[in-house]
Amino acid sequence: VWDDATLTIGLEAHHNNGPWVDIEENLQKRNALVRYSNIIGDGCFDLTLMAYDNSWNAADQVPERAVKQGLISPYGSIDTTVGGESSRFSLSGSWKSEHLSLSAYAIRSELDLFSDFTYLLDDPINGDQFEQVDDRSIYGADLAYESYQSIGNMFLYHKSGIQMQYDAIDEVGLYHTRARERFDTVRSDRVDEHSVGIYYDLSVDLSEDLMFYVGARYDYFGVDVRSDILQNSGMTDDGLFSLKGGMSYMFSPHWEFYASAGQSFHSNDARGAMMHVDPSSGETVKPVDLLVQALGAEVGLRYFDAGNLNLSLSLWQLGLDSELLYVGDAGTTEPNRSSSRWGVELTAYYWWNDLVSSDLEFSWNHARFDDDAVDEGDYIEGSLPYVISAGITLTPLKELEATLRWRHFGERTLDSYNSVHSDPFNVVNLGLQYRRSNWRYRLNVLNLLDSDDHDIDYLYTSRLESEPSAGIEDIHFHPIEPRLMRFEIAYLF
Repeated sequence: VWDDATLTIGLEAHHNNGPWVDIEENLQKRNALVRYSNIIGDGCFDLTLMAYDNSWNAADQVPERAVKQGLISPYGSIDTTVGGESSRFSLSGSWKSEHLSLSAYAIRSELDLFSDFTYLLDDPINGDQFEQVDDRSIYGADLAYESYQSIGNMFLYHKSGIQMQYDAIDEVGLYHTRARERFDTVRSDRVDEHSVGIYYDLSVDLSEDLMFYVGARYDYFGVDVRSDILQNSGMTDDGLFSLKGGMSYMFSPHWEFYASAGQSFHSNDARGAMMHVDPSSGETVKPVDLLVQALGAEVGLRYFDAGNLNLSLSLWQLGLDSELLYVGDAGTTEPNRSSSRWGVELTAYYWWNDLVSSDLEFSWNHARFDDDAVDEGDYIEGSLPYVISAGITLTPLKELEATLRWRHFGERTLDSYNSVHSDPFNVVNLGLQYRRSNWRYRLNVLNLLDSDDHDIDYLYTSRLESEPSAGIEDIHFHPIEPRLMRFEIAYLF
């Protein structure tokens, strides 16, 4: 730090072989960050360079039947040659004054990922391993203007802006591979995507206790797909107008009520929006919408007591016009039905005294497809019914802190009929930190109780050697890593 300028430099190198019995993970991750900040004119300026590079051998999910039959360990693999390489380099800058803010960024990203989920189901000779490639450059900029005004006892806050992004995708492809060697191309595409969003927000403080806000936004997306399958090439675009609004009211020194509602959207894969021929089967398919709208709402209560307790309770709802999914291992877009979700969220923070504090977060939701479909139920596969996170923090000394945290995921339905479920997931982590002068010592014990619960569970059909050609539908899971201790020493300048 000198005068008004600050230079921050961060470097990280990480290597890990993992706990897997038949794979050396050989994770080689490197991160770097350089940030320069200064005062320029009447605003704050910063310039940031970030770099990330990683390569690894992967332990994918494994079929439950293979573990029960003793063919592999829960920490084993069916295909030991999957993994990948990834890199990301970015340069970004921003300048912000009292009223005006401007930011811009450029990103270079590359991904080469090898996976194998079904083993010998589609290709009994070569196996079902496949490679996904994503090689792109991303450019974007944001410009926003803020202003304030008072009218009588009212205070008004205005914000308007424009956001732009351009993705130049040199290659996004899917290839059949054997031990990471290509032998067939499913599809290979080049894609240009550009988007522009224009918005305006208005907040009105009618009094110290009552506030309203409204907002409007228009988003435009355009894509140009150049595919190795001529029928899947072409250009398309779409635009959506969205509104939002809300209010909050402090009806006592400790209690606040709030409500909000708004429209939003998600964009689908550009290839799905231009696809007319399934690259795997050759069958005619219908393109999907480029943009899909959503509508959400939330009401809630907050309780503030700076001395001991903070509480927040909310009831929310979200409706999606479609839950479209791009299936990477097939190169196709899978259209799903519209859906509705609603749920309850509770957060609580309690300070027992100067030495002990605790926190609790609970989330429950009800997720269903809206429409009936032939040979399908209305449950959304993989949706979590509830999540609980709780922790306690002890500070016996000013320099010493200990934290114990528990996280629980409820059983997830793995099929649309709610007939197959995952097991619940539990993990406990312990953290210890000691500060002395400029030195910081940290010990983290992850998975303190050495749980063997599953990180993920999926239900689908796969085929192992000597099994029927149609394969077997089974749960495929990835276990949480066994108990792990990490010790860190840092010197803070």
